[in-house]
Amino acid sequence: MIDTHTHLFDESFRHDFHEVIRRALDVGVTRMYMPNIDDTTIEPLLGACAAYPQYCFPLIGYHPTSVNADYTPVRLLRVKRELRPGHPYVGIGEVGLDLYWDKTYLLQQQQVFDEQIQWAQEWNLPLIIHCREAYRELFDVLAPYKNSSLRGIFHSFTGTADEAVECLDYGNFMLGVNGVVTFKKSHLPALLRSVVPLERIVLETDSPYLAPVPHRGQRNESTFVRDVAEKLSQVYEIDVLQVENQTNVNASRVF
Repeated sequence: MIDTHTHLFDESFRHDFHEVIRRALDVGVTRMYMPNIDDTTIEPLLGACAAYPQYCFPLIGYHPTSVNADYTPVRLLRVKRELRPGHPYVGIGEVGLDLYWDKTYLLQQQQVFDEQIQWAQEWNLPLIIHCREAYRELFDVLAPYKNSSLRGIFHSFTGTADEAVECLDYGNFMLGVNGVVTFKKSHLPALLRSVVPLERIVLETDSPYLAPVPHRGQRNESTFVRDVAEKLSQVYEIDVLQVENQTNVNASRVF
């Protein structure tokens, strides 16, 4: 299995990081992709990936919730400077828009997002998009790139059926599905079954957040990507091995 989105460099894994990696490997997780947050997380991100370079792969980006009162263009420049010849990064992320907590910085978020789309194009890297309560505003930025070679993942998709269809119109993008699909009141199982083919889905955990049932309320980790795969096997009424194989193929198309 491939966990396309996990933050195992987070402070919450400081005391048992190596055990967490070992547990993931033991259940068959062979690749773990780690998107950056902002200029303050680059060092722990690179340290985590350097410890297991055959399994853990870093992405570089500036998260929309870090575009706040403390944001300055210099902070984004620090992130951009990581993209130089010989850099280790396999994607740009996570980036995008987040209007759930605050709409104050919408324009700045859109500007930062657009700049990072250009990084993805310049370096031919996939784009890992975070979008919360902001799909309309997100598509306003993405629209000029719709027919480009831009590829990536709409991370942690929890939108409507119409929003799913609009995401799928970006033919080089996958939808990231995580523990939310296992939640009792989640609308995702029905939406995925009716709108989204398995060929457009990748597995993710978003660790340490969004732990799936039966681990809900706990710290999430890449091991639990298996629970997401098992839920998708129920949603699509196929064997879990088929889910694992297809989502691995899908992830490989992105990365």
